[in-house]
Amino acid sequence: MLSEMVRFLFNRLGRTVLLLSVLIVGRGCADSNCTSRRCLAEMLINYNLTSQPQYENCTQTIFVPLIEYQTVSVDTKDLHLSTRLQAVLVWTDPGLSWNTSVYNYDKVVLPAEKVWTPELQVTNAIETSLEDASSDLLLYNNGTMVHTVILNALVNCEINLFNYPFAADECPVAIQTWSFDGCGTQLTLGELLVIDSSHGDWQTESAELQQNNENRNYIMVSLKIKYSNPFITLMLPSILIILADMVSFALPLGGGERNSFKVTLVLSFTMFLVILNDQLPGDSECSPVIRIHFCVCLILLVLSMLVSLVLTRMAADGRLIFNFWSKQSITRNREKNKGKNEDEVIGGISVVQLKGSDEDSRMLKKVVSFLETLSTKQLESERCERFADTLDTIFFWFYFILGMVYFCVMIYIMVRHTCYVNHFDFWKN
Repeated sequence: MLSEMVRFLFNRLGRTVLLLSVLIVGRGCADSNCTSRRCLAEMLINYNLTSQPQYENCTQTIFVPLIEYQTVSVDTKDLHLSTRLQAVLVWTDPGLSWNTSVYNYDKVVLPAEKVWTPELQVTNAIETSLEDASSDLLLYNNGTMVHTVILNALVNCEINLFNYPFAADECPVAIQTWSFDGCGTQLTLGELLVIDSSHGDWQTESAELQQNNENRNYIMVSLKIKYSNPFITLMLPSILIILADMVSFALPLGGGERNSFKVTLVLSFTMFLVILNDQLPGDSECSPVIRIHFCVCLILLVLSMLVSLVLTRMAADGRLIFNFWSKQSITRNREKNKGKNEDEVIGGISVVQLKGSDEDSRMLKKVVSFLETLSTKQLESERCERFADTLDTIFFWFYFILGMVYFCVMIYIMVRHTCYVNHFDFWKN
């Protein structure tokens, strides 16, 4: 009986010692006996502080010492700016601080998903995605946390395209964090670094951190189009087609070669517009003036073709409009003379069959009249051709001067005219 009691006491004592040893080891790992950074990190993770640090003013300040900005692409058709931001976030959480005299470490690495981390937003973005640059963050002994995030945003930017293909404009990328009714977070921005500034036809000239009167932060991105590609594919073909139309005045009015060539130019320019419709920039408050340019070019080509057709008609018979009634009268006269047996209509001349010397005299008069009429018609035809050539020369110089003046004025407007767009209408209440 006594031996059983002693055995029972020894068993209970062993269990108690084992339990105390476990508690001592656990306390040492969770308290002052942590001998590794990982042990300290596990202790901080077990605090399970996943809510925002909250003070008396209910606002947490987030310091952003560095933002790396990159323009991914510019959608000229839909007026969208695709951007990529990599930001370093620094904030303080006193609940995760420790005493370095107890834990001999000044910083540890924690999983970002185990603690609270701030979120960045782009106010004027259509689509936004925020992801961690790393699954871990750095925590200092005073509770200061350093984390890096990547923000991809598709910004709805009303880019000024009036001067396209010589367009240049500024587009804001508004950065903010969540806050409501005096609670939440507020940003303090530091340095901005632009990387990889050239993409496609657009080039990022500069990007600056700015702030408006209501303490709203934004990145003002200055964009400029590289005009070489759109100038070659849009402006240059239109100039060359108008130039070819001007040179076509060297062709003679007769024969139809000039008219067929001008019709071919009009059709080719129409097909040119249809093909390039998808490449033309989209409409905005400042609609691209290049659309008006193409419309004027088409009007000039059609006007030149119509004038050439009219002058060809004038050079042929001296009339601007087809005279239908004159042909009808000629037909009636021929039918009237057809009933006379003594007359014969030969080559448009009514010949009367006579006898003897009277017949020869009348025949001679008819021949002389025919030759006089033929000579008169030839002189009239030459006069019409000279008059048509004179009008053609006058119209050529008018067309040439008008075309040169128009292209000079249009290029000047494309380069120098300024159209203003309100880029901050997304902040209107």
